[in-house]
Amino acid sequence: MSSCPVQLPENWTDTRETLLEGMVFQLKYLGMTLVEEPKGEELSAAAVKRIVATAKAGGKKLQKVTLKVSPLGIILYESVSNQLIENVSIYRISYCTADKMHDKVFAYIAQSQRNETLECHAYLCTKRKVVSVSFRVAFEFWQAAKEGISCLSFFRFLLSLFLLCLLLALSILNLIDQVFFGLLEF
Repeated sequence: MSSCPVQLPENWTDTRETLLEGMVFQLKYLGMTLVEEPKGEELSAAAVKRIVATAKAGGKKLQKVTLKVSPLGIILYESVSNQLIENVSIYRISYCTADKMHDKVFAYIAQSQRNETLECHAYLCTKRKVVSVSFRVAFEFWQAAKEGISCLSFFRFLLSLFLLCLLLALSILNLIDQVFFGLLEF
């Protein structure tokens, strides 16, 4: 399994367009659990622990999904059929994290569109930090568009973009190392 974000072009304008259109990742869906609060590191860590335990106990093959992150929110598709699973507006997403205890798990907390409950969704991926930073960049784009772009918003965007590019470069180097040394399993 690999996580494949779209490649970022070298110039800033194209990069901005790529981020506006959305970053795409191939992931495996671990599952969902209800949570009581909209955010928090301990809360999300406990939720991820429950989700991972349930997924392991179930013994079933994880569903392959395509996750698209944009300033509008996330769109989740079933990877094989490309069927829409869920479309979550960015304003419903209250928290996202690259879990510290499970090094290949990315999760977010969002308010359900059906019944307003808070749900923590977790995914298995190899580039969890890149997915997490993509959420943050998308949220900042959404905020800037909502409030009108200020100098501070623009600076935060540039900083986030720099971090995203840095993480992408590190991920690519890590992938090259893994392929070169035969450590990556497909």
